[in-house]
Amino acid sequence: MANVTELRVALTVKDFGQALAFYRDALGLEQLADWSSESGRVVVLDAGRATLELFDDAQAEAVDAIEAGRRVSGTVRLAMQVADSQDMAQRLVAAGAVQVAPPVLTPWGDRNARVQAPDGMQLTLFTP
Repeated sequence: MANVTELRVALTVKDFGQALAFYRDALGLEQLADWSSESGRVVVLDAGRATLELFDDAQAEAVDAIEAGRRVSGTVRLAMQVADSQDMAQRLVAAGAVQVAPPVLTPWGDRNARVQAPDGMQLTLFTP
């Protein structure tokens, strides 16, 4: 039996309202809970099934080269499967993201697009 039953990524952001509009409204992650209080704001957004991908530096550099043409990501990058990576990238750019690289067809057969969220987080949007 697995010891871990759910993976959550906790992002601390400078502009909470902007991040909420970006991830919930533009990306379309469903809000599951709002635990905000007088001491601060927090919401939980459903991002579907979670996995943890571990890369060494060489592989991270190789993936960045394929998706963005150069080493651009930091220690953490979010990768999200979407129905149409090109369309979603355009929606997110309209919502304040920066296009890191246009969509590419990867050697493993996915169409991947790379954007940077207003909070600085890099996202790979992939469509098998």
